[in-house]
Amino acid sequence: MKRISFYLLFFASFIFTQAMAQVDSSEGELEKELLNQEQSGSTKPKPQYVMSTFKATHIVNAQTVESLGQGILDFRISHRFGQVSQGAQNFFGLDDATTRIALDYGIKNWLMVGLGHSTLYSEDDGFVKVRLFRQRESGGMPITLSYLLSTSIHTGPPTIIVPADETYYFSNRLYFTNQLLIARKFNQWLSLQFMPTIVHYNLIDSSKNSNNVIALGVGGRIKLSNRMALTGEWFYVVPGTQSMDNTHNSLSLGIDIETGGHVFQLHFTNSTGMTERTFIAETTDSWAQGQLHFGFNISRVFTIAKPKEFKNSRNQIW
Repeated sequence: MKRISFYLLFFASFIFTQAMAQVDSSEGELEKELLNQEQSGSTKPKPQYVMSTFKATHIVNAQTVESLGQGILDFRISHRFGQVSQGAQNFFGLDDATTRIALDYGIKNWLMVGLGHSTLYSEDDGFVKVRLFRQRESGGMPITLSYLLSTSIHTGPPTIIVPADETYYFSNRLYFTNQLLIARKFNQWLSLQFMPTIVHYNLIDSSKNSNNVIALGVGGRIKLSNRMALTGEWFYVVPGTQSMDNTHNSLSLGIDIETGGHVFQLHFTNSTGMTERTFIAETTDSWAQGQLHFGFNISRVFTIAKPKEFKNSRNQIW
């Protein structure tokens, strides 16, 4: 466990040092450019931001730093099937399915909200994602930083045993997630993201477990062509902060296929849940034991209201 923690810290340090190196190398050029502008009397140009760190608002289960453009609506359907190892008897897991349907909307280019419903635990969820900083092409901010706040409501029967003399309050059904999304696009084919996360449970089953699950996530995208990319994400739950027994770290590997207004994501994962608390804190299957699930996400975006300044723009992810 200590070795895994070391690798995660090394990964975060690598992103930070590489980002700082770019700032240092471009600082002199930026100063020269500003000096030339002052001497020539020209106005300061608008900053050039990095585009398409990721091609979608999700890697597999996890959110990315990307936000929908203002006035863009994203209709998402996600499926996670049963275990592939069940074989032909269960059609390699295709006879079982967990589904999530969601609507996400870009209020501003930096502000995005969403609502969804999952068949797993009959769970309703919602989120707000705010982009705080954005990576620039040269000089200035070397990373993109977003903040995610999500909440979910378990509307089905209680998953824990509630004594007959105790009341199962509505607040006991609530779960909250706070997450920082720190990403950098290193070049045209490689993007990496670091995701420190806290998942809060209002009610847990045992005093030996924790109400606050602390996890460190890493994810990335490797571009294969203009329309295809390899993706992956992994969440490491800090020992001693688990909310339930017999859980495993979530690992998902997939491929993105972009076709016009659609982004089709195919993947294998050991998680059946698709909300932050279910796939980060409640993954009970393991890659080591061959307990894999095939799944897909399909996204279709619609322009509801596009600002005049973006009238001729075809970008839907900002």
